Amino acid sequence: MSETETSPAESRFARRLEETGARDPREFYRGLLRELKEADLEGYEEMVARYRTDVVTPIEEGEGDPLVLWLAFGARVAGRLHPGRTVVIGEDGRATPFAPPPDHRQLLLHLPDDVKTRAIPVGIPADPTPAQAATLDLLVRGRTRLPESA
Repeated sequence: MSETETSPAESRFARRLEETGARDPREFYRGLLRELKEADLEGYEEMVARYRTDVVTPIEEGEGDPLVLWLAFGARVAGRLHPGRTVVIGEDGRATPFAPPPDHRQLLLHLPDDVKTRAIPVGIPADPTPAQAATLDLLVRGRTRLPESA
């Protein structure tokens, strides 16, 4: 396949992103996979195999929502790298346990058991509420001060 061609799975996923206006969650997963490869080669290889069986093959065969498959994969990668739990951050900023299937309109964060490790974004809605944005700033980015107003 040339660089200008895309696989059927990539094409279906791109169409789904366009249909929903959802944010592409893969930007978070690439870094997680690099970190996993350095920390746990066996875990990395397992996630690569799961990528093929749990994401690419079902998307190519038209089974399931490509966005849901990617979000579920991201939650698995985050959990493999940093044991913990995935939560949904509601519009009001409150966390509730994550229950599959994931929804691209939700803020999904993986909270590692190690309290020194920041939360890992699994899915960020296209337009987070102010409370969700504040949660991202605090738990993911580690910002403890509000931005100064102009």
